[in-house]
Amino acid sequence: MALDQSFVGRTYPPTAPYEVGREKIREFAEAVGDSNPAYVDPAAARALGHSDVIAPPTFVFSITFKAAGQVVQDPQLGLDYSRVVHGDQKFTYVRPVRAGDRLTVTSTIEGIKSLAGNDILDIRGEVHDAAGEPVVTAWTKLVARAAEEA
Repeated sequence: MALDQSFVGRTYPPTAPYEVGREKIREFAEAVGDSNPAYVDPAAARALGHSDVIAPPTFVFSITFKAAGQVVQDPQLGLDYSRVVHGDQKFTYVRPVRAGDRLTVTSTIEGIKSLAGNDILDIRGEVHDAAGEPVVTAWTKLVARAAEEA
């Protein structure tokens, strides 16, 4: 069954704050194989004009994808998450994520469409710091594959 188009534009409440830690940034940079010193060395980050170590650009995926869970778990939406694959991801930054940031994410359904029996769900995650200033916008595309015919 196709997802309800009336959900387009629905915004979910902001997440609880996520405190970005140096160790989480280091672990993430190591996991993705990025050895940029600004991710692990505060002096290297300061030399580039940052107040502390910064996170690799895709670091916020873990925060925004978790926030998108509010959308996919919404029982009224009716998404069968067992059939979902991650279709696409993109980010637009206002500034880098830094150690010490306390970030919240507000998720909005930007689009729902059906294509060949598959439901395609576009979610925008607006990431703000503790002062309410924008940090990054993330767009996540999820594809709920069509159920197989019996």
